This record gives sequence, C-alpha cells and structure tokens, in this order.
Amino acid sequence: MTTTQNLPYLSNIWYVAALSTEVDDEALFSRTLLDTSIMIYRRQDGTPVALRDRCPHRFVPLSQGKRDGDSVVCPYHGLSFDCSGKCNHNPHGNQHIPEAAVVQSFPLVERYGFLWIWMGNQPANPDLIPDYGPLVDGHPNGVGYTYMRRECNYELINDNVMDLSHIDHLHGEIITTRGKLSPQVPQLSETADTVSARWEWEQTPPMLIFNQFLPAPEASARHFIGITWSAPANIQLTVGATQNNDSLDLHHCVGQYDLHTCTPETLNSTHYFFGTRRNHLEEDAEFNAMKTKAMHDAFETEDGPVLDAVHQQMGTTDLFSLKPVLLPSDIAAVKVRRKLAEQITLEHQPL
Repeated sequence: MTTTQNLPYLSNIWYVAALSTEVDDEALFSRTLLDTSIMIYRRQDGTPVALRDRCPHRFVPLSQGKRDGDSVVCPYHGLSFDCSGKCNHNPHGNQHIPEAAVVQSFPLVERYGFLWIWMGNQPANPDLIPDYGPLVDGHPNGVGYTYMRRECNYELINDNVMDLSHIDHLHGEIITTRGKLSPQVPQLSETADTVSARWEWEQTPPMLIFNQFLPAPEASARHFIGITWSAPANIQLTVGATQNNDSLDLHHCVGQYDLHTCTPETLNSTHYFFGTRRNHLEEDAEFNAMKTKAMHDAFETEDGPVLDAVHQQMGTTDLFSLKPVLLPSDIAAVKVRRKLAEQITLEHQPL
C-alpha cells in the first residue's frame, strides 16, 4: 500500500499561509509552513509578500527586524532586503553587496479571504487555486473566518471532515442529526483531483443551526451535506435543510457554504483555517460574529482535543501502518489518504 511516511510534503501546490486579516499594513508576520519559517508582510500598496524568514548572513529571523518602506532591515547587522528578497543595502565596509545576499521569495496570492503560498520548485500558476468564489459572493457580514493551530498531523483533520459520522457522538445538540448520519454510507464520486461525498436524510426537529429559519422549526425537514476534497487539505462543505420539495442544494435550502483548509506547520502540528458563508441573516454582523465564534469553539473544544490525542496515541503519521479497524463511514477519508499519498509519491519520483 502506498504511504506518505517519511516522504516530503506535496510541494508544487497552493497552501493557505494566513487569513487575509492576519497580515496588516505594517507588521512583519511570521509563520512556519512545511517546516520552513516564512515572513509575510504587505507592500505600501497592500500587495502581500512572502520571504524566507531568515537572513542569509547570520540566519536571524527577518520578522524581528523593521520596515523601511517596502524593504525589510535585519535587526542584527542592518542588511536590507527588497520585496524580491534581494539585498539592497549593506552598511558594512565598502558597502559591497555579496551576490549570495538573497532571501528566498515565494509566490503569494490573495484570494477568497486567504493568502495562498506556493513553496514548490515548479512555476506557480494561480489558476490552480481551487474556485471558492461563493465565500466572497454576497454581503460582507454573511461570511466569517477563523484560524487555530493544532498539535496533530494535518491528515487527521482531513479524516475528521471527510467522515462526518462523528457528528452525533462528538458534538452537541446544535448540530445533531438525531442518529440519522452514522448508519449511512455516503455517496461517493471522484475525479482525477478530487474526492466528494454526500449525505441526505430527514430529521425532526431540524438541525438547530437552521430550524429557526425554516417555516416550522419543530417539524420534519430534509437535510443534505456535500463535501469535496482537493489536495493537499482543502475541503469544501455545503450543508442545508428544507421543508419543501425543491432540490437539496444551497439555492433551495437554508444552509451554508464552508471551506476547511489546513497547512502543515510540521508533521506533528497544523495550521487550520476556516471560512463560512450562510444564506440567511446575511447582513447581521452581530449574528455573524456569534456564529463564527461558535463554529471555532466547537472545533477548539470538541474535534481538536480528540485529534491531538489521536496523534499522540498513534506515534506515527502513517495511519495504515497501524492496521486500523475500518468502518463503512471511513470510505471517503480512506480514499483521500490514498489519493494524496499517490500524488506525493508521484511528485517525488526521480526524473
């Protein structure tokens, strides 16, 4: 069986480096991505820049330095670097700039409320960023974003979102399916680059996150969840409920469009980013803040601690080497793990 154990990450692909709101107009923002320290900041015109957070002289984190216009000055010996990573000032000796005085730069694209980074050695193509346009299509108070860091391997978060049978067992009353989800085997579909799963069911009363927006809050409603994964760790989730006979989709249901996306910090820690847009109370900023916080808190206090504990108990990032018991509900998560492993293996095959 193909395994990613001891293989590098998938590198020639876009990862989320930060929420757009995490990087302001002045600060030098630092984050470790794929075991590499990265500094992100904005030029004076607001364009984001990503450089290796390490001076090539004595390897001081440049994020500890200061801005000089669009350049960054190292705090240790005063070398200055422009947005491309080239040294543009050396205050020492005859001020000659060594040819090797260059900081690695990374393509960075701002899209859908996130900053996407390309860390591979192949040319970066922004068209390869998946289309998550619905997140930003609508009133600004109808979308919320959050970030958290977890002490677990990123593939465990993939597993968690691809297998939603845990909802009735791990989470509280607000998103319970009244036992309808666990018995189901999701409907699966695949392309060369994606794995999708879908659940449909009826419950009484409807999910509490939606019932107050339905005509009869205590009556039965039809529900659906659809999820689509794309490498390495982007999972778009749509969920909704209706009490009519229209199609089970977001256009005909009370529901929301979510993006769960993860970027490895290391093999043992993960940056988790989340965006959510609803199609109800879209202009209510107070409701938006409450809903976003509630979704953050649910993962922070329910999913997150379990996944951290799983990671510690496994003692490896290679799930299949432990010969886990597999249930019918694991089908989508297993397919994602295998497809990602194939992509990583293929990328690192010698030419």
